[in-house]
Amino acid sequence: MLQQVNGHGSGSAAHGGESLREDLQEFLGGEAPLQQLDDLTKVNPVTLETVLRCLQARYTADTFYTNAGCTLVAMNPFKPVPQLYSPELMQEYHAASQPQTLKPHIFTVGEQTYRNVKSLMEPVNQSIVVSGESGAGKTWTSRCLMKFYAVVAASPTSWESHKVAQRIEQRILNSNPVMEAFGNACTLRNNNSSRFGKFIQLQLNGAQQMTGAAVQTYLLEKTRVACQAPSERNFHIFYQIYKGAHAEERVRWCLPEGATFSWLPHPERTLEEDCFEVTREAMLHLGIDAPTQNNIFQALAGLLHLGNTQFADSGNEAQLCPLVDDAQCSVGTSALLLGLLEDHLLETLRIRTIRAGRGRQVFRKPCSQAECDTRRDCLAKLVYARLFDWLVSVINSSICAAPDSWTTFIGLLDVYGFESFPNNSLEQLCINYANEKLQQHFVAHYLRAQQEEYAVEGLEWSFVSYQDNQPCLDLIEGSPVSICSLINEECRLNRPSSAAQLQTRIESALTGRPRLGRDRLSPEPNFIVLHYAGPVRYRTAGLVEKNKDPVPPELTRLLQQSQDPLLKVLFPADPEEKSQEEPSGQNRAPVLTVVSKFKASLEQLLQVLRGTTPHYIRCIKPNSQAQAQIFHREEVLSQLEACGLVETIHISAAGFPIRVSHRNFVERYELLRRLRPATTLGRHGPCPDGGRSERPPCTEPATLRGLLQEILHALPAPLHCGRTKVFMTDSTLELLERARAQVLEQCARHIQRGWRRHRCRTQARRRRAAVLIQAAVRSWLARKHVQRLHAAATVIKRAWREWRIRMAFLASEELDGVEEKHSSQAPCSPSSSPLPLAQTRLQGAITRLWPLGLALANGAVGVHGFQRKLVVFACLQLPVGSPRSCAIQTAQEQAGVLSIRALPQGSIRFHCRKSPLRYADTCPGPSPDSVTGFNQILLERHRPGHV
Repeated sequence: MLQQVNGHGSGSAAHGGESLREDLQEFLGGEAPLQQLDDLTKVNPVTLETVLRCLQARYTADTFYTNAGCTLVAMNPFKPVPQLYSPELMQEYHAASQPQTLKPHIFTVGEQTYRNVKSLMEPVNQSIVVSGESGAGKTWTSRCLMKFYAVVAASPTSWESHKVAQRIEQRILNSNPVMEAFGNACTLRNNNSSRFGKFIQLQLNGAQQMTGAAVQTYLLEKTRVACQAPSERNFHIFYQIYKGAHAEERVRWCLPEGATFSWLPHPERTLEEDCFEVTREAMLHLGIDAPTQNNIFQALAGLLHLGNTQFADSGNEAQLCPLVDDAQCSVGTSALLLGLLEDHLLETLRIRTIRAGRGRQVFRKPCSQAECDTRRDCLAKLVYARLFDWLVSVINSSICAAPDSWTTFIGLLDVYGFESFPNNSLEQLCINYANEKLQQHFVAHYLRAQQEEYAVEGLEWSFVSYQDNQPCLDLIEGSPVSICSLINEECRLNRPSSAAQLQTRIESALTGRPRLGRDRLSPEPNFIVLHYAGPVRYRTAGLVEKNKDPVPPELTRLLQQSQDPLLKVLFPADPEEKSQEEPSGQNRAPVLTVVSKFKASLEQLLQVLRGTTPHYIRCIKPNSQAQAQIFHREEVLSQLEACGLVETIHISAAGFPIRVSHRNFVERYELLRRLRPATTLGRHGPCPDGGRSERPPCTEPATLRGLLQEILHALPAPLHCGRTKVFMTDSTLELLERARAQVLEQCARHIQRGWRRHRCRTQARRRRAAVLIQAAVRSWLARKHVQRLHAAATVIKRAWREWRIRMAFLASEELDGVEEKHSSQAPCSPSSSPLPLAQTRLQGAITRLWPLGLALANGAVGVHGFQRKLVVFACLQLPVGSPRSCAIQTAQEQAGVLSIRALPQGSIRFHCRKSPLRYADTCPGPSPDSVTGFNQILLERHRPGHV
């Protein structure tokens, strides 16, 4: 069961003071390892002294971030440390498998929120609450976190989407210098103090890529435009214009060198934030072009000249207040820059319009000197507040994504820190009220809610006492009576209110409240509120007027008549306003005060934070002089006490910050049953089914709990199962995630191994099939080739047989014809003498061998062919020894007509033509005219004289 560790539970008091002192001395004696303690939960014992010494040792070693359980403590170094926020370091924290193992950093918190969004564990949306005193480094922390998300949340695949993502990131980052220039100022405690609160919503799509952002602002300190405390400055933008304008712009905006303005104190101080070109370039990237920028800076210059408009006391209520020396020039310049008529401007500032009576008659009454100054300041605050709101809307329209293009968000809350000045008014009351609400959110979400949840879930837990600021909130905003309700009631009453009267009402109505006090030694009416960060004394003078924030309607009508393009946008002419009359008496609508509007916006912000998983960064200011390497123990100690850091460390060290419902735990970690005994977490043998889970999604609570117990028994990690949730520490969650990744890796390897086996088998089957197909194709081709050869041979043999039969037939016919002719002609020539023996042999040879002559005459071999000569020699029975003595001539070399010719024409066809052998009856030998073909060849060979 759940137990307190380090001896900090309710039973720790039994150890006695001596044991605690010994532990404290033992811990403080080892100075060397203090700077190596990355987490304050490792400090033993946990006291303010030990925590303070540990933070001091780390700050001296230039280690500015320390974990304190669920909170990150950030010490302001008051010096540039560029290597601590480089893009390479951002990528290192983003690429780390376990960022918690690296050194504590704001990038660790940023990466944890980003991974929580990717894991889709409820609640998916994340928020980071950056709190601390003014000057503790909240604005810088928020700026670095935005840069971190711009780097890690942008990984598009295509080049076009990469350019779009870069443009969105650049616009989101460029919103910072613009917001700081118009909303930050130099105060007693901080050179770049945020005079407004802002909640930045970084919008992510389904692929966890940043698609846009939205900025929501709270309570701009617009009174700073016209009133600055001693040693403090106005907003940064006025000094940027005054110092960074070019010569032509100075002429256009009437800002000569060395000019003095009453609303621009301490212009000789040079700060890093006075860079005009950075603001200009950022505005250009946000879509604010150069002409619009010129109109903005011209209007701001007009406000500076309006501040030099001073009025003198007229001495008579019926007379107008005159202007002091040189004020007339300032009024004319201001009217020119604001696009107003000078006479109309002066008349509006010095004359008040009153409606009275049943007929709503209009009366014009000259204002006193104080009223003239108030109307002048009100005009300046009205213009600046409208300009700031317009800039926020322009920034949102430039960086905000479409509602259907993002699914989750990470919120960055950067609000003004706790403030306590010599003179505190309504602005400080609202600022400290906001810090009280955020502290209560931390207490309710972490310190109180966690411990109550342990008890409800049935875990054994010893409650840790903590400082609850709920009584202070009841004093400020409680019902039915509180400080805010009394101030709002004074605003609704139709009577003048004095500071002493308000103080009396507060003391009488809130008597007995433990958080309320009064400084009786102060001559001014006041009241003291004991905040969680310390007591603050508030002056009651001016509280009611500031809460009313009255804007005379004639001032609005004056600005609606401006010819300046920017003021026409800020103050559009509304025709309905002219027809509406100001209600009076009981018909008057309730006054919407500054406190009421701020309270409503703060409740809306807290509603958004309650729907997210919060993460806390506590910024600590080591000294009030804003100097490096200086650690004031008393100042740091007061901040540690105020934020309840020691109680946070106690609960973080003993508690379980990770809480997951049973169903979500089973859905995410059911696969851990696949682990083998050889793995890190598995203690039991493999499941009977070989580690495979074939269970259907469980819906019954009994089945769910049984499956949950089965998973828990397989894990040696310190998990605690409550009635509805599973509780674990961060280290246990890392162990579970590592084991889950191991199982997923095993599954992936099994899938890869099975896929490779399937692929190899498929390839082998395909290879065998290809071989069989190739063999079949080759066999078929061979058979077809043999069949074609066989058919061709058959055709050739048939043609040869036919040709041979035809030749035999032709030869027999020619021989029959010759014999018949010879026998028929022999009796007719009895006078002829018989042929010689040689000629008779020649005629016999011609009769027997003339087909061979035809074949040799039409053959493709030439006259000198060796094979042809052998055939001729063999057929004619010629002597082989003297082949050169025999000259053979083809039929192509002889004149005359062949008797039988075989000519190939396309296909093999034989054209045969009968040519009778003619002999001369009377001639002793054959003549060239009567003998053709091979007969002619033989005759030529056996002519007399031919050897």
